[in-house]
Amino acid sequence: MEPCQVTAHREATAHASNALRQRLVARFLEAHPDEAARTLERLGAKQAGQVLSQTRNAAASELLRRLNPDDAALTLLHMPDERARELLLSLDPARAAGLLARLPATEGKELLEGLPRHSREEMAEILVFPPGTAGHLMDARVTAFAPSTTVGQALIHIRGLNERRITDVMLSNEEGELVGVVALQDLVGAQPDTLLSVLTRRDSSFVTPMTPREDLVELLTQRHLTSVPVVDAQNRLVGILRHAALMDAAQQDAISDLQQMVGASRDERALSSPWLSVRTRLPWLHVNLVTAFIASAVVSLFEDTIARFTALAVLLPVVAGQSGNTGAQAMAVTMRGLALREIRASHWLRVLRKEVVAGVTNGSAIALVTAVGVYVWSRSVALSGIIGVAMVISMCIASISGATVPVVLVALKRDPATASSIILTTVTDVIGFSAFLGLATLLSRYLVGG
Repeated sequence: MEPCQVTAHREATAHASNALRQRLVARFLEAHPDEAARTLERLGAKQAGQVLSQTRNAAASELLRRLNPDDAALTLLHMPDERARELLLSLDPARAAGLLARLPATEGKELLEGLPRHSREEMAEILVFPPGTAGHLMDARVTAFAPSTTVGQALIHIRGLNERRITDVMLSNEEGELVGVVALQDLVGAQPDTLLSVLTRRDSSFVTPMTPREDLVELLTQRHLTSVPVVDAQNRLVGILRHAALMDAAQQDAISDLQQMVGASRDERALSSPWLSVRTRLPWLHVNLVTAFIASAVVSLFEDTIARFTALAVLLPVVAGQSGNTGAQAMAVTMRGLALREIRASHWLRVLRKEVVAGVTNGSAIALVTAVGVYVWSRSVALSGIIGVAMVISMCIASISGATVPVVLVALKRDPATASSIILTTVTDVIGFSAFLGLATLLSRYLVGG
C-alpha cells in the first residue's frame, strides 16, 4: 500500500473514530442527563463549555438545567457568546436570569444586551426587584444541589466557594424547585456517602422575591434563622437571603420607623437634596404648628389663673416635659414590639394594663420628688400638692397615650411610625397643661392661702 494511501486510511479511520465517539457522547448526554451533568461538573467549567458548545440545543439545554447553578453559570463563560445566548433563550426566563446574576457584572451585562429585546427586558425585570423587598436584598448566587448528591460531593464543591460564606445548603430538583434545606453543621457531621435528601430539615422557611422587609424582620425575630431561601411563584429557587442581609433589613426597618416617627421621609438621607427634605418635612411641620396652637389654646383658657399666680407659668415646662418623656418611653417600647411582631393590635388590653401600672408608679415617684422641690422653692404646700397630683395624672395618661397611639394606627391600617411623636406631643402637652392649670384653678383659694 502506497504511503499516501496509508495516510488517507489513517485519516479516515480517525475521522470515523471521532464521529463514533461524538455519537456515543451525544447518546450518553441525551439518555443519562443526570449522570452526564455530574460528569461535566467533575470535568470543570472549561471542558463542560466545550462539550455543550458541540451538543444539540435540546440536550445542551437539559444538561445546563441539571448542572449546579454555579457550575452552569461558569460554563456559559467558556462558550462563544452566541452559543451561550442560544442556551439562555432555551431556558425558562427565571432560570436564565438566575444564571446571569451569578456571572461577573461585565460578562453578565454583555450576554444580556445581546439577547432579543423581549427576552432582554423580561430577564432584566426579573433581575431588578423594588427596594425593601426580599428580591432586592437576596443573593442570587445560591448554592443548590440535587437531593441525590452525596455529602462528599457537596463538600468538595463548597470548598471551592472561598468568597462565599455558607450556613445552609439548598436542595432543588431538575426543574429548579426548592425541595429542602440542609444546615452546614449537619452536612459536616454526616458520612461522605450520605445523600443530602436524608439530611433535609423539615421545618425550613422560605419567602418570595416580593416579600416586604417588615415580614423578613418578623421571620428573623421569630425563627432566629441564619439564611432564608427565596423562591418564585412556581417554587423555583431564585436566591438566598443571608444573615447579614436579614440583619440589614431589621436595621433599615428600625431606622425608617425612627425617621417617620418625627415626620421625616423614610427615603431621606443625610446627603439628600435639601428640596427633598423640604418637600417631605414641611407638611408635618405645618401639622406640628397646628398642634402647638392647640396646646397654646389650652393654656389661654387659664390665662386669668396664670396672671394671678405667676409661679404656675414657671412650673408648666416641668409638667409638660415629664409627661412628654413618659409618653415617648411608652411609645418607643410599643413601637419596638409592633416592629418586631412581639405584639399586635389584639394585645392592646395587656399593653394598656402594663402602662397604667407603670404610669401610676413612675408618676407617684416623680411627683413626690417634684413636690418636695417645689415646696423648698415656693414654701407653698398647696402648690406642691397641686403639681404632685398633676404629675401623677399627666404621667399616667401620657404612658397610656404613648402605647395607644401606635396601636390605634395599626388597627386603622396605618403605618404606626408615621409622625407618631407629633400626635403624642400634642396629647401630652394638652393633658399636662390641663391637669396642672385645671387643678390650680379649682384650688386657687388654697394657693392664695399658701
